[in-house]
Amino acid sequence: MSSAAARVTDAPGNWVDTTAPQWARPYLRVARYDRPIGSWLLLMPCWWSAALASGIAHDLSRLPLWIALFFIGAFVMRGAGCTWNDITDRDLDAKVERTRSRPIPAGQISVKRALLFLVAQALIGLIVLLQFNWFAVATGVASLAIVAIYPFMKRITWWPQTVLGLAFSWGALMGFAVAFARLDATAILLYAGSISWVIGYDTIYAHQDAEDDALIGIKSTARLFGARTHRALVILYGLAVVLIGTALLSAGSHIAAWIGLAAFAVHLGWQIRRLEISDTALCLRVFKSNRDAGLLLFVGLVADAVLRSIG
Repeated sequence: MSSAAARVTDAPGNWVDTTAPQWARPYLRVARYDRPIGSWLLLMPCWWSAALASGIAHDLSRLPLWIALFFIGAFVMRGAGCTWNDITDRDLDAKVERTRSRPIPAGQISVKRALLFLVAQALIGLIVLLQFNWFAVATGVASLAIVAIYPFMKRITWWPQTVLGLAFSWGALMGFAVAFARLDATAILLYAGSISWVIGYDTIYAHQDAEDDALIGIKSTARLFGARTHRALVILYGLAVVLIGTALLSAGSHIAAWIGLAAFAVHLGWQIRRLEISDTALCLRVFKSNRDAGLLLFVGLVADAVLRSIG
């Protein structure tokens, strides 16, 4: 199979296509290293919670290490999750225009090899997790149950994005587990706010496949909301801002964190205003912009933690 023919249709012209060794390309594609936006979105709640917990503790000494470990963990575990998703969804992916060129349905990698690759990625994730305290290790392991069931949810519920939110927001708990070896109301509020954010942005993402999903019977909030998507996003994104703001209030955050939250809120409002659900290319661009939204909040939380540590 030629390199061009092996490319996935929704990630053209990336570094995997142009510079990665030929033998590695199917593995990098099945783990989505050719389109790392999902890894960034998984990482954002981890970084938020690490920064917020550091601010509460008035201690920045471990934050750089946590940032680095969460970065590695988010990328390898998102890769493992995508590999599992592609294994379970291989028959469905073959029926959808955007996903039929993925490595497993396209025959570039066997299910057995994908499973071995999944185990290798999970082991790297475990090594990262073992750098933390035992409460954090147990908290991290608990997330695997949600990750395991997520691929099946689109077959049975109109709200699979909620299950994705539970999984992709788990990092909002991890910073507190790592810093304090416990979870409190602030962590739960941050987690809930992140879940609402994830449901919103993944609804935007799902509009790319809404027509194909309808043909093969796959459920999603994109199909559920349909023409009411903008109204739903106002509610979901608004709830995310309120819940995260309540977490900041509970944490005693100062002005820098609130500025970060305000910037985050403005960005979400821009997304709603910009979105046209009939334009699949635009849906993808707006979805990807959530990394920038998350970074705006993260910068505010880090600035607040720095000010609190020297105050």
